[in-house]
Amino acid sequence: MKQFVTITVIGKDKTGVIARVTGYLFAAGANIEALEEQVTRGWFSMAIQASWKASAWQPEPVRAGLAALGVELGMEIKLRFTEPRRSQRFAILVTRETHAFEALVAAVRAGRLTAEPAVVVGSRREFEPQARACGLPFVYVPWLERDAAEARLLAELEAHAVDFVVLARFMKILSPNFVWRYKNKIINIHPSLLPSFPGAQAYRQAYERGVKIIGVTAHFVTMHLDEGPIIAQGSFPVRPRMTLRDIVAAGQRLEATVLVRAVRLYLRKRLDVHWGVVREI
Repeated sequence: MKQFVTITVIGKDKTGVIARVTGYLFAAGANIEALEEQVTRGWFSMAIQASWKASAWQPEPVRAGLAALGVELGMEIKLRFTEPRRSQRFAILVTRETHAFEALVAAVRAGRLTAEPAVVVGSRREFEPQARACGLPFVYVPWLERDAAEARLLAELEAHAVDFVVLARFMKILSPNFVWRYKNKIINIHPSLLPSFPGAQAYRQAYERGVKIIGVTAHFVTMHLDEGPIIAQGSFPVRPRMTLRDIVAAGQRLEATVLVRAVRLYLRKRLDVHWGVVREI
């Protein structure tokens, strides 16, 4: 039995960071299962998936050691894991549409999702009554300036001890700086089986192009809009005389179904991303 842990390292690029962090983890008894890093405009980002034998896992010394190493390197080093026998906690990010949010809440109440919705974060105040009616805390984060908004969002996720994030038709683009901190822990749903029609008007674009089969895709969020590794998909045929309104309604119903299916897969299986493809390990 293993305890899996995700470690993220973010800061200004400098020599020797990978060696220092992996060397510390090796000395602490960890096995490194996966590692991904990149440098963008002088900014270093790294995500490590490590594991310990359950009998050897001591989170507090490891957390303290990584914190000290972060201070020494002048970088942010975060450790995230879910304690055994604790339900994972997730944040639901919303903007205006309610169908995906309602499906997630209904699935939790029906016992189809074995996770705890910890907080609802909205980029618009209008969603607050919907969240409160479901008994969930709501936090309004105005998205006037992305860096400030993401800093506030990260603080709220930390305060609510969030393990993963679900974008329930959240219509804002998250920066690489944010995504790296929750790498392969942010699940999104969007129209179209492939990213042929990205953005907010995907159904209209598909309708105007005469597409005969319309689908939706749930995926892990990456730095590329609507192009992250795919977790689950669904589709429906466009019947004769379907209007744009009919297509949007059918698409939204399917979005809700596929998003819940993707979260269930995430919770029931340990998913890994290998060369951009999601697999179960």
